[in-house]
Amino acid sequence: MELFYQSTRSKSKPVKASQAILKGLADDGGLYVPEAIPTLDKGLEEFSHMTYQETAYEVMKLFLTDFTEDELKDCINKAYDSKFDTEVMTPLVEADGAYYLELFHGATIAFKDMALSILPHLLITSARKNNVSNEIVILTATSGDTGKAALAGFADVKGTKIIVFYPKNGVSPIQEKQMVTQKGDNTFVVGITGNFDDAQTGVKKLFGDKELEKQMADAGFQFSSANSINIGRLVPQVVYYVYAYAQLLKEGKLENGEKLNVVVPTGNFGNILAAYFAKHMGVPIAKLICASNENKVLYDFFETGIYDKNREFILTSSPSMDILISSNLERLIYMTAGCDADKNAAFMNSLSKQGKYEITHDMKNAMTDFCGGYATEQETADTIKALYEKTGYVIDTHTAVAATVLNKYKAATGDNTKTVVASTASPFKFTRSVMNAIDKKYDSMGDFELADELSKLANVKIPKAIDEIRTAPVLHNTVCDKEDMKAVVMKFLGI
Repeated sequence: MELFYQSTRSKSKPVKASQAILKGLADDGGLYVPEAIPTLDKGLEEFSHMTYQETAYEVMKLFLTDFTEDELKDCINKAYDSKFDTEVMTPLVEADGAYYLELFHGATIAFKDMALSILPHLLITSARKNNVSNEIVILTATSGDTGKAALAGFADVKGTKIIVFYPKNGVSPIQEKQMVTQKGDNTFVVGITGNFDDAQTGVKKLFGDKELEKQMADAGFQFSSANSINIGRLVPQVVYYVYAYAQLLKEGKLENGEKLNVVVPTGNFGNILAAYFAKHMGVPIAKLICASNENKVLYDFFETGIYDKNREFILTSSPSMDILISSNLERLIYMTAGCDADKNAAFMNSLSKQGKYEITHDMKNAMTDFCGGYATEQETADTIKALYEKTGYVIDTHTAVAATVLNKYKAATGDNTKTVVASTASPFKFTRSVMNAIDKKYDSMGDFELADELSKLANVKIPKAIDEIRTAPVLHNTVCDKEDMKAVVMKFLGI
């Protein structure tokens, strides 16, 4: 049965999966949501004997119903190959009573690789299916990880260009070096003098600019997105939650049907929404624990039902979560509002104009799957140190936010359900913050010296992604004000 996708903001005509992937964002500014979340058509016991690639096919075929088996398998095989540095692409590491789902073994050592390795292939296949002759321009805002993962995925992919905007002073030195050294004639990286929300808002404005759309079409271009607003990003993320449960089943760590909690360090809400989709497909997930850093807009939302971005924006040691407008939350709002596009559009209009909205009591009751927690900077550092000293296992700052929130949740509730923590980045991506947390004596070292020291400390080989950028030349040095993003895009495209 074919699954169609609807915009969250209007009752416009539903589109096929390939059309939703191509567009990225709906014409009315809404996000695409499947008309129903499909149910797994295989048992979890069966999944426990599958490879990651086989699991990906079984999950994604249910969402991307206008792709043929050959098309989808071709995308999967091209994406999930030798660019991952472990045989099991998303290994589970047991440490201090939790299972850490390591999602950072791809080319750019962050969880975004899991979806951004396959998105270019889904996009090119979608373009072919819909007879698109324009060159596709991927326009993306990043708080640190999406940018590099998207650049790596799309570099030199025929028929595409990619433009990434990042907050100039809002990412880690390693994250910035990864982006500005990116090779590829079709890649363009721009630092903006603003924060991530400025970059994300600017990108959404460009998507909605009808005059620019016409100018681009005349020049043979059209926009698409690699951000998690693209359903082609969200669907592949569902896979690793299904796979994680199946692996725990295979290893005898879970009984079939036993409930599992999931903790996700959350910024733009896509990764935890993927876990919500997995739950509704039939994975026995109990609580979805949404972990925030000091930018705790989501924690406050789950506590009060009020989403309010009118607050100080705090730069933290977990920059990928330094976000006050969590774009993917809109999908959850739409679904819990009974898929009422008008109701959702009113909330989003209120967010745009007043910077806040309040959901109804019934909607809040429909979100009891979720609970929120947050970690201060000090708590995050303390968790890194404590976990290392207790177990020898070293985690990055984002994963440490999740681990802190898990500890607080267990203390507050007494809930000892087995738990998977989404480990979203390698500690090598945030060496200074990680090493400083373990011991302040490391602060005098350079970033790459710290990587060498971390390798010794954690007894883990330095990832190829770090070694590659040690001596790589800077290829991108454009910086602009947020008001000049459109001019920068037009100049790069030669319009």
